[in-house]
Amino acid sequence: MPAIVAENLCRTYRVYQKREGLMASVTGLFHRTYKTVNAVRNVSFEIDEGEMVAFLGPNGAGKTTTLKLLSGLIYPSSGSAHVLGYVPWRRENAFRRRFSLVMGQKNQLWWDLPAQESFQLHREIYRIPPADFDRRKNELIDLLEVRKLIAQPVRELSLGERMRMELIAALLHSPEVLLLDEPTIGLDVVSQRRVQEFLKYYQAQQKITVILTSHYMKDVEALCKRAIIINDGQIKHDGPLAEIVERFSQHKVINLQFAVTETPTGLERFGNVLELNPPRAKIEVERTKVPEVLGALLSQYRIEDVGVQDRPLEEVIAEMFAATEDDSKSDGDPIDAEATAQRL
Repeated sequence: MPAIVAENLCRTYRVYQKREGLMASVTGLFHRTYKTVNAVRNVSFEIDEGEMVAFLGPNGAGKTTTLKLLSGLIYPSSGSAHVLGYVPWRRENAFRRRFSLVMGQKNQLWWDLPAQESFQLHREIYRIPPADFDRRKNELIDLLEVRKLIAQPVRELSLGERMRMELIAALLHSPEVLLLDEPTIGLDVVSQRRVQEFLKYYQAQQKITVILTSHYMKDVEALCKRAIIINDGQIKHDGPLAEIVERFSQHKVINLQFAVTETPTGLERFGNVLELNPPRAKIEVERTKVPEVLGALLSQYRIEDVGVQDRPLEEVIAEMFAATEDDSKSDGDPIDAEATAQRL
């Protein structure tokens, strides 16, 4: 049985539409106008035990709302879900001891206390045997290299140090499912890499099921082989990460190394010139025209080296999000569902 199953999950909100002006405010006391916001619409997917899946989408796509549904923080408007065989929003104690939710923009540690005090509180909440608690805590502290920081008040830690403490707190009770919502948001490059390396190692060792949302494609490429893309509350792609470029990008990039004596001109007739720094150049070309363009280039210029590669994953996904957003605006229904959900 899959660790996580979502079937036609929907979550809608009624949002009061307040108009400007004193008279409009008075009128609103008696006659209110509401707008229906579809935060999540008919979302369905399955995630197997031990799988690490990227859950991608622009701001307002419905990522955080979906994670809140799977963790039982909010109820769905319709549809169903099972996590480890439990219905999340029933909030059974047996279920709550088997998963963790880490949100990059929310704190679960006491701000004015050292992290080690919050760890002790987690031990009491989850009723972790003292011997198991000490073993897990020491293992996690060493893996994340924070032993010198656990006695320091959380408010004095850097953002990267706090995130590492948050991960320790989330994993002390050995959850079987880990939901990560933007765990590296705002972190510097070094902190991002430390978190990536830890998650990759820990997931491989413990075989836990992980859903990761992130706007940093380096996180996704380093950790996940499968990606679910959600936009406007609906699933747009569910499959191998490698298929995203193949499915959504219509272009490839040709890297050219010209002979030193060659002066490349007129390259724009072959495609979109991304870079021209003689003797090197990069040209973006339609996938179907790559053989034809390569033949023409080799016959007209003296070229010492040539390479063809896909466009970066980050660019392809950003372009796809932008295109979907433009479609939504043209339909007259611009919705920032996730942001609205956060406010309610």
